[in-house]
Amino acid sequence: MDGKVCVIIGFGPGLGAAYAETFKQAGYSLALLSRSGATFGDESSTDTSVRPYRCDAGNPDSLKKALSAVQSDLGEIEVVIYNADLAQFGTLEDVSELQFEQSWRVGALGLFTTAKLLGSQMAERGSGVIIVSGATAALRGNVWTTVFAPSKSAQRTLANALAKQLGPRGVHVAYLVIDGVIDTEDTRTNFAPDEPDDFFIKPERIAETALMLARQDKSAWTFELDIRPFGEKW
Repeated sequence: MDGKVCVIIGFGPGLGAAYAETFKQAGYSLALLSRSGATFGDESSTDTSVRPYRCDAGNPDSLKKALSAVQSDLGEIEVVIYNADLAQFGTLEDVSELQFEQSWRVGALGLFTTAKLLGSQMAERGSGVIIVSGATAALRGNVWTTVFAPSKSAQRTLANALAKQLGPRGVHVAYLVIDGVIDTEDTRTNFAPDEPDDFFIKPERIAETALMLARQDKSAWTFELDIRPFGEKW
């Protein structure tokens, strides 16, 4: 293990677990941040290179406290994967002001808080990676993305601003436009129960793409990268 630390903000089953597995196999120590404080793999494991932290990404104080604890426990953070959002969907009539604010706080304010705390530290040492799990909703709204699309759009624009500010100082900021349905037990059961396997994006393949971005040489950095199943319309 090379001692590098990867923080996954918004850890959970599906994509969060795929990020964890991929970066652990690549030799990173893992800090897993979630509201539930969930861990990765065997709950009884004594693997000290994987540590869960309970926090609310939409609450700046909670998020800063958790990130500070990570630094105290594991040392400087080399890679941040910002995977937190609230998947709240509905038309204007279906959703509330509170849902709109909650979605923005988790999707955009949480990323801002993370960058505010860690971005300058990464820039001072001239290295670091911030990867954001984005969505097609960041590029356009739809009738059922009244609260989700504005949050993801703000998140993407913020990531763009961060890339322009931090990139020249050695920090790679990248935004993944995930265009499709991620293959999880929940999406299989509740969202697309009748779709074939190749309808879904495999979370492991997204995680492999994130690792590739984390390893990119600064002479050829990617800011925005689209990921979609081969049959997805775009």
